[in-house]
Amino acid sequence: MAKTVTNFYSYVLNRAVDITVVLPSVTCPESLGLGDGPASHILKAKFPVLYLLHGFGNNHAQWTGYTNVEMYAEEQRIAVVNISAENKAYAKVGSDDFIRFLDEELPEFLIHYFPVSDKPEETYIAGLSMGGYGAYLHGLTHPERFRAIGAFSAATQLNPKTFAENPMGDGGEAEKAYDLHELIKKIKEEGKKFPKIYAACGDKDFLFGADKAFAEELKEAGADVTWKEVAGFGHEWRFWDQQVEQFLDWLPRDDYYAKLGKRSV
Repeated sequence: MAKTVTNFYSYVLNRAVDITVVLPSVTCPESLGLGDGPASHILKAKFPVLYLLHGFGNNHAQWTGYTNVEMYAEEQRIAVVNISAENKAYAKVGSDDFIRFLDEELPEFLIHYFPVSDKPEETYIAGLSMGGYGAYLHGLTHPERFRAIGAFSAATQLNPKTFAENPMGDGGEAEKAYDLHELIKKIKEEGKKFPKIYAACGDKDFLFGADKAFAEELKEAGADVTWKEVAGFGHEWRFWDQQVEQFLDWLPRDDYYAKLGKRSV
C-alpha cells in the first residue's frame, strides 16, 4: 500500500490544497506471501477510486487518522481519496467553489497524476455527516458519474445557506441545486438512473430519523438503496469505521482488481 499527502495549487480555489491518496498494493495479497504469483509494482489496470468525504470540523487527514480505511482499501484493492472542504458542505460558498473543485478539477488532477480510473463504473463517492451530505449532493447532481454513493450519518437536511456567510442563491432556483429532495425529483423528471446507494445511521444519532426518512424517499423514487440502522451508536467514529469497511465490502464492482481482493479470499 502507498499513502501520499499531496499539496498542489488549485486553479478553482486559487490556493494550495492538501489531499490524501491511498493506493493499494499492485499484487496484494501475493506481495504478503499469501499467493502463488511474484510480487510486483507493475500496474495491469488503473485502480477503482472512492472519493471519501470528511465531516464538519475535519479535513483530509481524519479518515486515515481515526479509522482503518487504509487497511480496508488494501484488502479491497481500491484507491481512496480524501480532500479538505473546510466547513463548506462541498458546495459553492462565496468565492470557494467546491462544486467545481470536486466535480471537475480534482478528478482531472487525480487521473493524470495517479493510477486511478476515470470510468464512471469504477468511481464511487461516500462521506460521513457533512460529507454524507456532500456525497449525496455530488452523486445525485451527477448520477451518471458514480456507480454508487455511501452516506454514513448523513446531514441530509443541510443546506449551505444555513451557515455560510455568503451563500450562493436567493431562495429561488439556485437554492434547489443544494436541496437533496429537489435533486431526487430532477433525476426522476429527466429519466436518469440513480447510482446504487448505501445509507447507514446509528439509532442513537440525532440524524437517525431524517436519514431513515431520506432513504425511504430514495427507495420510493426508484433508487436501489441498502439501508443499515445499527443499534447503540451515535454520531461517532467507531460507527463510521465499521460502516466504511462494510460499504467497501458491499460495493458493486467488476473491475480488474475486484477478483483479487478480500471479496475473493
